Amino acid sequence: MKTTKKSRLEGLSEKIFLDRYAWKNADTTGTKVGDVVLALTKDDPKFPAKEVGEVIERSGGTVKVKTRSGEVVETSVEKLTLTIEKTPEEMWDRLAAAMASVEDTKEKQQQWTEKFRYILDDWKLVPGGRIAAGAGTSEELTLFNCYVIPSPKDSRGGIMETLNEMTEIMARGGGVGINLSSLRPRRAVVAGVNGSSSGAVSWGGLFSYTTGLIEQGGSRRGALMLMINDWHPDLMDFITVKQTAGAVTNANLSVCVSNDFMRAVKEDLEWDLVFPDTKDPEYNEIWDGDLEKWRSLGKKVVHYKTVQAREVWHTIIESAWKSAEPGVVFMEYYNQMSNSWYFNPIICTNPCGEQGLPGWGVCNLSAMNLSKFYDAENNDVAWDELSKVTRWSVRFLDNVIDKTPYHFEENQKNQQAERRVGLGTMGLAELMIKLGVRYGSPESLEFLDKLYGFIAKESYLASTEIAAEKGSFPEFIADKFLQSGFMKNMAEVYPEVTEAVANRGIRNVTVITQAPTGSTGTMVGTSTGIEPYFAFEYYRQSRLGFDKQLVPIAQEWKDANPGQDLPDYFVTSMDLLAEDHIRVQAAIQRWVDSSISKTANAPADFTVEDTKRLYELAFDLGCKGVTIYRDGSRDVQVLSTKKDEEAKAEAGVDASVAEGDEEAVGGLNATLNAGVSKQEEQVFDKQYKRRPSVLRGATYKLNTPFGMAYITINDIDGTPGEIFLNVGKAGSDVFAMAEALGRVCSLFLRYGDHGSKVKLLVKHLKGIGGSGAIGFGANRVESIADAVAKSLEMHVAAHEEAGHMHHHVPPIAAALEPAVPVVTGGGYAAGKSGPVASLDLCPSCGSASLLNVEGCKTCSNCGYSKCS
Repeated sequence: MKTTKKSRLEGLSEKIFLDRYAWKNADTTGTKVGDVVLALTKDDPKFPAKEVGEVIERSGGTVKVKTRSGEVVETSVEKLTLTIEKTPEEMWDRLAAAMASVEDTKEKQQQWTEKFRYILDDWKLVPGGRIAAGAGTSEELTLFNCYVIPSPKDSRGGIMETLNEMTEIMARGGGVGINLSSLRPRRAVVAGVNGSSSGAVSWGGLFSYTTGLIEQGGSRRGALMLMINDWHPDLMDFITVKQTAGAVTNANLSVCVSNDFMRAVKEDLEWDLVFPDTKDPEYNEIWDGDLEKWRSLGKKVVHYKTVQAREVWHTIIESAWKSAEPGVVFMEYYNQMSNSWYFNPIICTNPCGEQGLPGWGVCNLSAMNLSKFYDAENNDVAWDELSKVTRWSVRFLDNVIDKTPYHFEENQKNQQAERRVGLGTMGLAELMIKLGVRYGSPESLEFLDKLYGFIAKESYLASTEIAAEKGSFPEFIADKFLQSGFMKNMAEVYPEVTEAVANRGIRNVTVITQAPTGSTGTMVGTSTGIEPYFAFEYYRQSRLGFDKQLVPIAQEWKDANPGQDLPDYFVTSMDLLAEDHIRVQAAIQRWVDSSISKTANAPADFTVEDTKRLYELAFDLGCKGVTIYRDGSRDVQVLSTKKDEEAKAEAGVDASVAEGDEEAVGGLNATLNAGVSKQEEQVFDKQYKRRPSVLRGATYKLNTPFGMAYITINDIDGTPGEIFLNVGKAGSDVFAMAEALGRVCSLFLRYGDHGSKVKLLVKHLKGIGGSGAIGFGANRVESIADAVAKSLEMHVAAHEEAGHMHHHVPPIAAALEPAVPVVTGGGYAAGKSGPVASLDLCPSCGSASLLNVEGCKTCSNCGYSKCS
C-alpha cells in the first residue's frame, strides 16, 4: 500500500517539520558538508530565529550554512539543529512501525504497519504533535498533548502538590487544565492557622505565574486552562481578574455554567453563591470540588451571597467582549452528553477547550486532512476513502494508549480504564471550497451534518470492531453507556451503531475531538481545524523583498480564471457573521462526543448585546462551550465604541476626549508626573508644560502591521502635547509597547522648548520599519512609530490649513486605510476588504503575526502555536 510519491516540503512547512516533528540528532558534532540543518540565525533570548539551510563549509566547530533564501550564515555546530529524518516519508515510516508494534503477533504488526503507513502517506492522517515528535524516537517522551489534573485539595500541601504535578507535565510539553472550585473562597476562615484564605483566584494566579516560567522545548511556554464553577463565591473575582494587570497572564479562563444557571438568566432569577462547610470533620478527606456529590452525602453547604443571575451573566459577557475571556463551558450539559457520565465526570477542559476531561484525563489527538478526500470526477467527497482512513485512524490512536510511556501512575490508570481517543479533522475549509460550498451558509450546515455524521458513524463502528477483537474499555457498561446524550442522538440517525455497541461493546469511551491544528495544519499547507481560512492574501518576506502571495487554493483558482474576483464561497473568518461561526460549531458538535476548539470571530463594532445573543445562541444550539474574539478587543479604550463617534474618527478629526473627562486621561498625566523630587520639581515646573483640565484634539485611524491603530493627538496651547495609542488587545506585548510609546512621546512634547518638538519627533519616528509594512506609496505605514509620525503630519497639516500653526510639516496623502489591507511578516489579511485584525508579537520569531485562531495563539509567519 505504500506509495512512492515524495511529499516535498518548502518554506515554512519544511521549517516546522524539521524544527518540531522530525526525529532529532542530539549530537551535532558529526555535522558534515551537505547536511540539511536548522541554523540559529538570530541568537536573541526572546526572539531567536532559525532558518533551514545546507552546510557548505566546516572548519573545526565552525560551519557555514547557506539558507533556503540564499543567505550564508556562519555559526557553531552547537547552534545547529540536525535531524535524523529529512523527509515526511521517513517520519511516516517511523510512526507506522511504532504504532503497529503494540499488536500481539508479528503478522498483525506487519499488516498494520502497512495500513498505518497508507493513512499517513500524503498527509491523509496528520498525527498530533506529541505523537509525531515522540513515537519511535524515545521510550521517555509522552505521546499525549494535554492533561486535566484533579482539583487541588483545599490545603497548602494540596495546592503545592497540584503545582508540582502541573510543573512536571508542562516540563514534558503537556498543557494542563485545572478547576479551582475545590479551593475555599476569599476571606473564608482557615482554622489551622487562625487566619483567612486568599481565595481560589489568588491561587490561580500562582499556577498562572509558574506556567510563565516553564519553557517547553525551547520554543514556547506552558499552556494552562483555569476554570471555576458558577456556584463558587469567588465567581465574580474570577470573571474580572484579567482586568487587573498582571494578575493572571499565562492562563486561559472559562466559567463552568450549569443548566440551572442558564434558566435563572433567562427567567431573571436570583442565584446563590455557596461553598461546603469547611468545619465538617470529613471536609479534608472527601471534598474534591464536586458540590452535588457533597450534597448527596447529606453534607452542609454554607450560603455566602445571593446575586442576580443576569448580573453575573452580563459581567461574563462584558468581560468576554472586552478581552475575549472568560470563555464559557456548559459543563452540566457536557456531562449529560458525555459517555463517561456514569463513572468519570468531566471537570475541566484542556487549554484550548476541545477536550473535556475527568481528573487525570489526557488528550490523545490526531486529525484527518479532509482536503485529501475530494472526488474531483464527481465533485463530491471521496466517501469510501474517507471511511477506510477513518476506521484505520481509530486503531492508530487506540494503539497510542499502549505505546506511550506514563509519567504519572494516575494517568495510566485512568486512560487504560477508559481508553479515550480524539480523532479530528483539518482542511475542512479547503474541502468546502473545492466543493463550491460557502462556509456558514444554510447549504453548508446540511453538508456538515452529513460529513461529520458519517465520520462519527465510521469511527464508532471501528471502535466496536476493535472491541470485538481486543475487548471494550474496562469501565464499559452497555446499558449505561447507551444512555448518554451523545449515544441517544446516535441512535436516532445511525441505529446500526448503537446495535453494534450493544452486541460487540466499544473500545473507547470517546472517539472524536475537534482540536486546533495550528502548527500541523500550517506544515501540511491546508486550513486548520474546522476553521475557515483566516485570509487568502498574505505577504511573504524574502531576499527579493516583500511579495504578495495567495493561499494555494486561491492561487490555483486565480490562475485558472485570470482577472476575475474569487467567488463568494472563498470565505474568510472575518467575512462571516459571528452567528455563522456558532451555527457551524453547533452543526459539527452534534457529531463530536468530546468538544471543539473554535473561536467565533466578530468585528470591532460588535456590541456587548451582540455578544450576549451569541453566547445564548451557542447554548440554545447545543454547543458545549463558546469563545468569542472581537477584533481589536481591549480592556481599556480611550475612544468610545459608538458608531457615530467612530465615523468622526474615520473622517480624521474628532474631539474624542470629552470636557472634564479627567478619568480617561488622568492616568497618563499621573504617570508622567510621578516620582519627581521637590528639588527636581522646581526645575521640572519651569520646563514642563502641565496638562490643563480640558484638551481638544483629533483621533486618527491608521492600519499598521499590528492591526488598526487609533492615535489620539491632543493640543496644548495650539501644539500637540499629548498622544494616546490604542493598538491590539490589552495584556498583549503590542498594546504595552504602544502605550509606552504614547507616554514617551507625550513627555517629549511637553518638556523643554516646544517650538520644534513636533518636527523633531516626526523626523525621528518617520520611516522606522519592522518585519513588514502596510499600504503602498504615500500611504505606506512601516510600523506603529511610523503611524504616529504620519498622524502628527496630518494633524499639523490640518491645523495649518485652519491657520492655527506657523511652523511647517509636509502633509501626507489623506487616505487612512488601504483598499486591500494586509498583515505583513508572513501574516494573513483580515479578509477581502476591511481593516487588518489585531495582532501581537510572536514569542518565537518576533514578527507581528500572532493570530487568535481556534481559541489558540498561532503565528502565521513561523508556525508557532501556544497549544501544540
